[in-house]
Amino acid sequence: MSVAELDAFMDREFPEMRMGAETTRIEAVGPGFARLRLGFSAKNLRPGGTISGPAMMALADYAMYAAVLAHIGPVALAVTTSLHIDFMRRPEPADIVAEARLMKLGRVLAVGAIGMTQAGLSGPVAHATCTYSIPPR
Repeated sequence: MSVAELDAFMDREFPEMRMGAETTRIEAVGPGFARLRLGFSAKNLRPGGTISGPAMMALADYAMYAAVLAHIGPVALAVTTSLHIDFMRRPEPADIVAEARLMKLGRVLAVGAIGMTQAGLSGPVAHATCTYSIPPR
């Protein structure tokens, strides 16, 4: 699936993700890869002025979902079975970019790693691994 096809699928299948403000967008997909951006929004801040962990976890999950669907097509019932995240530095109140890379894309499971960075900071702000269950066709 292309970026436009993924966006149309998400609008159709998960319209609640766009309610309020569209802060997360798919920037690119390619072989074994998806890049998404969580645009800065005050709604994603936690006390202390940093981007919240739940917002970054949602970004990691969405990035993995986009990478999987870009390769298997519009399968709404592909679901997260595992997500582990390591927060590596305090993110600033700014956009976060997540790059998901598929490590394994099998018939039943997809496994990937997601790195999250911010412009102006060296190194990652977080790293996640995620497994998706792919339903039978």
